[in-house]
Amino acid sequence: MSNKIDNIIEELKSLTLLEAAELVKQIEETFGVDASVMSNPGMVMMPSDINSTPAEEVEEKTEFDVILEEVPAPKKITILKVVRSLTALGLKEAKELVESTPKMIKESISKEDAEEIRSQLEEVGAKVSIK
Repeated sequence: MSNKIDNIIEELKSLTLLEAAELVKQIEETFGVDASVMSNPGMVMMPSDINSTPAEEVEEKTEFDVILEEVPAPKKITILKVVRSLTALGLKEAKELVESTPKMIKESISKEDAEEIRSQLEEVGAKVSIK
C-alpha cells in the first residue's frame, strides 16, 4: 500500500465509535452513497470493535448437508426409490428414513452435489433443504 493509504488506515484505527459513525455519515453525504446497502454479499465485514486487529475473513461454506424435510403421502414410493438410488440404503432403511422426516440424506458434500440431489428429490415431489 502507498504511504498515504497507510496513514489513513492508522488514523481510522484511532477513531472512537462515535467518530467512526460521523465519518460514515460524512462519506455518505459527500459521495452520495449508502453504507448500509451491501452490494456484494461476499464482502468481508469489519468486526464491531474498530480497534481489533487483524480483521478476520469470513470463510465461505464448502460442505453442505441435504435434509429431506417433507414427503407427501401420494409420492412416497417415488421419493423412496430416489432416496435409495442416492444413498445405497436397503429398502427397509430407506423406508424408515423417508417416514421419519425431517432426516439428513447426505452430509458434508459439495454445493453442486447438494443442488443436484435437491433437484432430483424435488422433481419427484419431496420438500428438501440444504444447510
